[in-house]
Amino acid sequence: MSENVVLPALGESVTEGTVTRWLKKVGDTVAVDEPLVEVSTDKVDTEIPSPFAGVVEQILVQEDETVEVGGVLAVIGSGDGAAAPAAPAVQEPVAEAPAPVVEPAVVETPIAAAPVAATPVVETPAPAAAPVYVPPTAPVAPAAPVAAPVAQVAQTHSTDPGYVTPLVRKLASETGVDLSGLNGTGVGGRIRKDDVIAAASAPAAAASTAASVAPAASAAAVQVEASALRGTTESMSRLRKVLAERAVASMQQSAQLTTVVEVDVTKIAAMRSKVQPAFVAATGGKLNFMPFFTLAAAEALKAHPKLNASIDGENIVYHASENISFAVDTERGLLTPVIRDASSLTLAQIAMQIADLASRTRENKLKPDELGGGTFTLTNTGSRGALFDTPVVFLPQVAILGTGVVSKRAAVVSTPEGDSIAVRSMVYLALSYDHRLVDGADASRYLVDVKTRLEEANFEPNLGI
Repeated sequence: MSENVVLPALGESVTEGTVTRWLKKVGDTVAVDEPLVEVSTDKVDTEIPSPFAGVVEQILVQEDETVEVGGVLAVIGSGDGAAAPAAPAVQEPVAEAPAPVVEPAVVETPIAAAPVAATPVVETPAPAAAPVYVPPTAPVAPAAPVAAPVAQVAQTHSTDPGYVTPLVRKLASETGVDLSGLNGTGVGGRIRKDDVIAAASAPAAAASTAASVAPAASAAAVQVEASALRGTTESMSRLRKVLAERAVASMQQSAQLTTVVEVDVTKIAAMRSKVQPAFVAATGGKLNFMPFFTLAAAEALKAHPKLNASIDGENIVYHASENISFAVDTERGLLTPVIRDASSLTLAQIAMQIADLASRTRENKLKPDELGGGTFTLTNTGSRGALFDTPVVFLPQVAILGTGVVSKRAAVVSTPEGDSIAVRSMVYLALSYDHRLVDGADASRYLVDVKTRLEEANFEPNLGI
């Protein structure tokens, strides 16, 4: 009885695979779970084990050919099918010929068509028998030599450690690895993908190790400069007292918690690189991520008024404009100047206001009304490299959005063709809110809208240059 070996599913989005190497040939015996064939897909390079024990009767997909998932790769049977073609050639009438004549003939040529010529040659001495009946079998003989060389090639192919699959050869070419000097760790010493990757990374690792020696040595010699405040006591400044009182009051009078989302801002990073020269020429300043975060946060507030509100006794006041306070780190403490009606501004206007307000905040040149009237706060906690934090909401506001550092890291990218791993520019957005007014579902809906706006990155109409 024969069984079909099919290409199994090798991933959710994998629909086909390419046979890179057969580890068995027709006529070979294979055990259950013994490696049978190597298959390459756009996501994996793996060996397919045999689901059945028996003899390989047919190979239906040749090397470098592609087959869909569920397609038949080979047929495995009990071995009867493989022996059947040879039975007609070695016929029982051979027994009537002298044993010394027939047995060497069968050994010398797999196609023992001797019975055809056996009758006229029976009386001839054995030494003359082979030359006499070889010519008559010539029309039959081509079938055997065709099969024999194929089997021999397959055998050499599966046992030659020097053979390299197309996928591995391509990878070696891309990474500049010389296969001739590489020792394989696969079955029979063949070179596998992991061997190429290891060889490619070895020089880089060596270079990295060598390069790190000097920095390590110099780092050890650098002394950290001690602050003059060590071991001293000083009075709190008025600003620090106000900040401390407001922070404690806010935590005591409101119920605060934080929700975090991760956002892919790769498209925004690409857009910044593209428009940066024109932006600098038009505004005199660089375009960083902060204006994008500010505009997206302000626009989303228009659809989520709970986060742009305040609590007045038992009343909820929903503000008519999105006045974004943004945190500025100064020597005196944290101050929050305000960008008014931010949802109606362009990226250029927001960028220029951030630069101007931040500069005058640090120089203590702000007007009193420029620090008041904020309805929602944005704090760039990633400006010093932090992934994210849980910012504190300052009353009377009910929400504050913290933006972490934008960093490149591996992420799953979903496309119509399937999922893949790619290097992306990612950032965490942390929203702290007053649970007296804002529920977790409200916060999540708001964050998802901000995330969608940023990931779509359709900000060309909002550039303002």
